[in-house]
Amino acid sequence: MAFLGARLISPAVTWGLDALVRGSVGRGLRGVWVRGSLPQGGAVLAPSHQSWWDGYVLYDLCRTLGQPYTVLMTARQLARFAFLRRLGAVSQREVRPALRAAQSGAWVVVFAEGELRPAGALGPLQPGAGWLARRAGVPLVPLALRVVLRGQQQPEAYLRFCPPVSTEGLRAALDAELSALEAELQASDPEQPLAGYLRLRGAGGSQHERLEGASQWLSRLTGDR
Repeated sequence: MAFLGARLISPAVTWGLDALVRGSVGRGLRGVWVRGSLPQGGAVLAPSHQSWWDGYVLYDLCRTLGQPYTVLMTARQLARFAFLRRLGAVSQREVRPALRAAQSGAWVVVFAEGELRPAGALGPLQPGAGWLARRAGVPLVPLALRVVLRGQQQPEAYLRFCPPVSTEGLRAALDAELSALEAELQASDPEQPLAGYLRLRGAGGSQHERLEGASQWLSRLTGDR
């Protein structure tokens, strides 16, 4: 009876966790914007990692696109948050499940630096992403990822997908994509989304954006200028 109860509860727990993560992205971020050619089929994504939001954003992106998703986490982090296995997380030591996922068409996320890093230049890159892509026979895709708070109430997530590269070319490509993204952020109007990006997800704007229409109506009603 206990086994049957667990089988009935397990899908509900997974559904609830999925809703929690996707709801967090939908409510917590102003939007998720993407630029570049997304890989078709299985691939190893090698993103930068400078924000708590990164894993949530990548999971939500894959769910939005209907793309199978796996992410490698450190054994320490996965031990703390074992429930994330239900959403595609595997330990960095679990190579075979990651290989099978990539070969079966999933995007396997291997953070290029191997850990969460302070904002700024890339740290030393770890060999895991390139090794996994070679063994699985799938493209290695550098991905510049930034979650930034600019001129609006909520942070914004921007992702720049780079064409596939060799293991040796990963650092140069990721450096170039990050530099391009940083330049775009520096040169843009902080209250407007970056030009040339496709918005896939978001909460519909900051509080003052949502109130703008009501404010105009009230101004006409009261005569405030």
